[in-house]
Amino acid sequence: MRIKPSIPKGTRDFTSEVMFRREFIFKNVKSIFKSYGYSPIETPAMENIQTLTGKYGDEGDRLIFKVLNSGDYLKDIQLDENVTSQNISNKIASKALRYDLTVPFARFVVQNQEKLTFPFKRYQMQNVWRADRPQKGRFREFFQCDVDIVGSNSLLSEIELIQLTDDVFTSLNIPNVKIFINNRKVLVAMVNKMLAKEYFNDIVIALDKIDKIGFDNVKKEIIAKGVTKQSCEILDDFVNCKSIADLEILLSDTDSSKNGLDDLKFIFDSINKIGLKSCEIVFNITLARGLDYYTGCIFEVITKDLKIGSIAGGGRYDNLTSVFGNNKLSGLGISFGIDRIYLVMEELGLFNDQIDKDTSVMFINFGKEEAVECLPIIQKLRKVGIISEIYPDSTKIKKQMTYANNKSFDYVVMIGEDEIKTGLISVKDMSNGFQENVTINDFIKKLN
Repeated sequence: MRIKPSIPKGTRDFTSEVMFRREFIFKNVKSIFKSYGYSPIETPAMENIQTLTGKYGDEGDRLIFKVLNSGDYLKDIQLDENVTSQNISNKIASKALRYDLTVPFARFVVQNQEKLTFPFKRYQMQNVWRADRPQKGRFREFFQCDVDIVGSNSLLSEIELIQLTDDVFTSLNIPNVKIFINNRKVLVAMVNKMLAKEYFNDIVIALDKIDKIGFDNVKKEIIAKGVTKQSCEILDDFVNCKSIADLEILLSDTDSSKNGLDDLKFIFDSINKIGLKSCEIVFNITLARGLDYYTGCIFEVITKDLKIGSIAGGGRYDNLTSVFGNNKLSGLGISFGIDRIYLVMEELGLFNDQIDKDTSVMFINFGKEEAVECLPIIQKLRKVGIISEIYPDSTKIKKQMTYANNKSFDYVVMIGEDEIKTGLISVKDMSNGFQENVTINDFIKKLN
């Protein structure tokens, strides 16, 4: 039976051309991470399901890909009219694909705390999976690049991540990037002023959708949950807040050290003193980041040139490691969405001049004897870092040249009977068609 080739929705194959571009992004991002002193780690694609659930809110938990237990997973299950997909899934799936890199990182830190030096600074670049509805810029399997620092409460960490973010997008030449910042403590103070403490999660989750559904629909959504119209009027005042100074007036009767205002002022004052290279930092009261584990400053990064959602985001989490047995470690991190960054760079035409293409050489195959003569020369070229290969088959020259054109080789080298006798090689420059006979040493000098 023939099988039609296909892949699951929300996943993708990557061609070589796309991978060269993605690797260009990885290379730039990784070099910035390392320059700030972050070290690499990796964690498994699968985690125990209890590691992941309960950390992302109800909506997040529904998007976790569960992995069926191996063997006869239905053997001990009572199938009756009371069985639901929810209660049966907990019995037949004890593992899940990771939803993000932060929760597995918290588990990693606690599990390996005796081996780590704190504050511990790590970067991690791996795939994550979410059972989301696929759309432009949103996939079920995608790549995240995270940096986190665990074991410090200092706001210098927040400032460092803002600078690092600025450096990443400066290195990629992505223009008009905004770094939105808020503080979850501000949101707690706001909801308390609304006298709607019990609806905190509902309000935060709804606020996160404000750019998609508009503020009027946000209010309708939280009113449907039970929030009063009077509370929504107070929310109006906060949403119309454009600066830290406006926020100070609204929260003047609260403790500024506990409501996040002092943190935000220190960060903005510090960034204003040191400056950013290309990004703009903006206070945004509606920024909520609905994940349950955030406790302090939160960030979200967008480009004004493309409506694609956030291209990076993160924040401070004080309690995440406590669920794994260590309640003394505050953490802070930011995640870069490589797939969306790729789409932004593609849409803005930023790849053409940016990808570093290494010099490449292809040798024409005239036959077995001639091919053997090419091999030590190819070895010399590779030794000095020049991409080199010989066409594997002794076929028509036209076919071999078509291959060289399609793969964008810089030079084609021909070594036939005449070249073997003279000790020279015939080199064709593929950019202009110029062809000359040179020694191999002169050719290497030219390339270097």
